[in-house]
Amino acid sequence: MNERRSKLAIFVDIIRVIRRRGGMAKPTHILYGANLSHKRLNQYLGWMIEQGLIEMSEYHGGKLYKVTPKGDNFMKEFKKIEEFSEAFGIGA
Repeated sequence: MNERRSKLAIFVDIIRVIRRRGGMAKPTHILYGANLSHKRLNQYLGWMIEQGLIEMSEYHGGKLYKVTPKGDNFMKEFKKIEEFSEAFGIGA
């Protein structure tokens, strides 16, 4: 079965990877943790920064990504939807 993830699922995966890494993550960690190609990773990170869900900072010549308060709120709301879906047997 070859099911593709939705954009929503990818956003959630990216935020979860950043959280698992202690609140800040390098692009490589996100790439592997969210199972994305380099091109798709850059597209999603760029969009998520534009939407204010994550922010990027420079650290020792590299990039680190952090979840913003808006990103935290996004995850809280997603969790509610996920629990609601599971309660009715329609969760993923």
